[in-house]
Amino acid sequence: MLVGLAGLLLLGVLGVTILGGQGRVIVHPGPPQSASSGSTPPSPCPTGACNRFFSPTSIWNQPLAPGAPLDPNSAAVVGNLRSQEASESLGIATKDFGVPIYTVPAAQPKVRVILDQGPAQTALQAAFDSVPLPAGAQEAEGTDANLAVYQPSTDTMWEFWRLHRAPGGAWHASWGGRMYHVSSDPGYYRYVVSPQGRVLELPSWGAPATSFPVVAGVMTIAELRSGVIGHALALAITHTCAGTWAAPAQRSDGDVTGSTNCVPEGAHFRLDPKLDLAALHLPHFVYMMAVAAQRYGIIINNRSDGFTFRGEDPTQFQASHGYNPYTGPDGAPGSPGALYNDYPSEMLRRFPWSHLELLKMVLRTRPDMTRFVERPG
Repeated sequence: MLVGLAGLLLLGVLGVTILGGQGRVIVHPGPPQSASSGSTPPSPCPTGACNRFFSPTSIWNQPLAPGAPLDPNSAAVVGNLRSQEASESLGIATKDFGVPIYTVPAAQPKVRVILDQGPAQTALQAAFDSVPLPAGAQEAEGTDANLAVYQPSTDTMWEFWRLHRAPGGAWHASWGGRMYHVSSDPGYYRYVVSPQGRVLELPSWGAPATSFPVVAGVMTIAELRSGVIGHALALAITHTCAGTWAAPAQRSDGDVTGSTNCVPEGAHFRLDPKLDLAALHLPHFVYMMAVAAQRYGIIINNRSDGFTFRGEDPTQFQASHGYNPYTGPDGAPGSPGALYNDYPSEMLRRFPWSHLELLKMVLRTRPDMTRFVERPG
């Protein structure tokens, strides 16, 4: 089970602080390659093959420089991460706790999603009052019940945590967010207002406990079939620092106190750029992940029961193709047409965890209160 939103106790405080806060005002304008061999990683994601949410310079999409500075505490924090990895379950959330991503047209009818948080969260309820959510949409299985809706015509994304339909048919959610100008966004929720001062986005939004969007770092089916993951990977781990996190994360649901070597949520790891991945003879799926981790990194976005990467929910693909793409037409990893070479718990043990490095961090104990002004839509 992904912890998801254990930081909700902070939301009331954040809402009051943000709405009344005085921050700086910044005007913000609104063919596939194989990754199976070769010591040089493939070129960045081919146009149209990968899910390019957020700005090319966002923390998720910006290729890492080989000489990017490491954190002074890199060895100790990586050691903590590795000790957890050695004792925890490893997995990739797809059907359970995965992320269904619905891409909808401009004419998609809109519905109201009722926020089950009471009247204090007026800004988020306003964001949920008109959502182009398809009638037949299915939230992910598991208690997080995540779902994301992206509308390219308006470049707007909505996301939900614990989305469900009540017996009368009305949609409900326990939390989530809405993000305008997704393709140019830095990839995390911020304090954004309209030119008239109306709240458009808050740092407390987002299904993950870090306020990173739920689609950030998700391995989509299209890019996995293309052979290239063109962005950083999101990873949820079991134990993270309590009360502190690494920018640009905005909050945390960490559980570890009194440790100088704990892993902060928002921490950005990467595989040693000098590591020859081809020489490791990794399973193809793990090789794709390793190339992404070397080029873009791995970002801790949440807590989880075990180590959990996230993949796109296969429900829509299964409805149109008749099979789960991860396990293929024969329903077994390693079979013809399956994305998985083996079961994730087995594959991920071969990921080169020992070669991870921690990039230099800026630690925070409060969200970034900088105020951005944008035009909605």
